[in-house]
Amino acid sequence: MGAQIIAIASDHAGPELKAQLSEQLREAGHTVLDLGTNGPESVDYPRYADAVAAALADGRAQMGILICGTGIGISIAANRHSHVRAALCHTPTDARLTRLHNDANVLVLGARTIGVEVAKDCVATFFSTEFEGGRHARRVAMLG
Repeated sequence: MGAQIIAIASDHAGPELKAQLSEQLREAGHTVLDLGTNGPESVDYPRYADAVAAALADGRAQMGILICGTGIGISIAANRHSHVRAALCHTPTDARLTRLHNDANVLVLGARTIGVEVAKDCVATFFSTEFEGGRHARRVAMLG
């Protein structure tokens, strides 16, 4: 996959990981649209999921990354939007398969449950894997 515009956002658990992943993405040639948050003050994760979903809907970004403490809450919030296929990944294998089989357009990570290096591996894998299509396309079409 070529260079893309990637929207990234986190709640208060994820600004440090978000910054590290943003740097990785820029070094890989992507444009990063940082939608917050940038500090440890408590915020509401659904707002950040909505911000990434809006960026995908209006074309400001082609793909996204969301981060909260576990990745669970922000995944639920993101997947309320019919055009979002947000996948919580814990391993590069998860990241590869969700792109291949589910055409996920948002990678979700848990800042408190994943190490930085594994998160970076997930990002590298997610954004370098193309959707396989074929039998999976029919199933993905049923999601939207």
